[in-house]
Amino acid sequence: MLPDVILHTAMSVDGRITNFPADLGLYYGLAAQWNPDAILFGSETVLAAVRENPALEVPPEHEELFTPPPGTKEDPRPLLVIADSRGRVRCWDAIRKWPYMRDVLACCSAATPADYLGYLKERRIGTIVAGDDRIDMRAALEALNRQYGVKVLRVDSGGTLNSVLLHAGVVTEVSVLIHPVIAGGKADPTMSDPLKAGIMDLQVPLLLQSAEVVGDGIVWARYRVQGRKEA
Repeated sequence: MLPDVILHTAMSVDGRITNFPADLGLYYGLAAQWNPDAILFGSETVLAAVRENPALEVPPEHEELFTPPPGTKEDPRPLLVIADSRGRVRCWDAIRKWPYMRDVLACCSAATPADYLGYLKERRIGTIVAGDDRIDMRAALEALNRQYGVKVLRVDSGGTLNSVLLHAGVVTEVSVLIHPVIAGGKADPTMSDPLKAGIMDLQVPLLLQSAEVVGDGIVWARYRVQGRKEA
């Protein structure tokens, strides 16, 4: 059984997901409404975060959005799942210090280097291995549901992983926060990059569920993905 999968993205009017001042407080505040059991990152997103913040320190103004209230018996925070078939993420100890999640988990494939799988095992990082040459995201999501009880998964990632998930037909909803700014610069990155994901054709029909103005002139549009493949 697949969990509900929500792609949640902040973008500029010209479709950029970088190079503009995104309202992160609003972004995470709205994201919490789904109450996800897990959050999925791609390795590229994690490595980009490390380049910008090598110590992976958490901005104090964001901690209260994720820290459980005192006296909470069960940790309500989501799992953080990182898709990393090539074994590129080596900062798991620092990631574990983030207050955003209750634990971390890696998604790999049969092609993931054995030394990296050993590295994860030494650090007692739960690992799902699904797929041969690359991660079979459908099988990985089914394992998340079956083994870890994940019913709602939010994706905070870039165009490569987003495209893989859309192409696999596992996405339930696409949520975009369109900021009133033209970012300019390069035409990428955007929320979908099928060519980088090795996908030659990606056409995904969406059905608008709601659209409203939130924050300072930001449009929040939510779409259901038509024809999600449940099996």
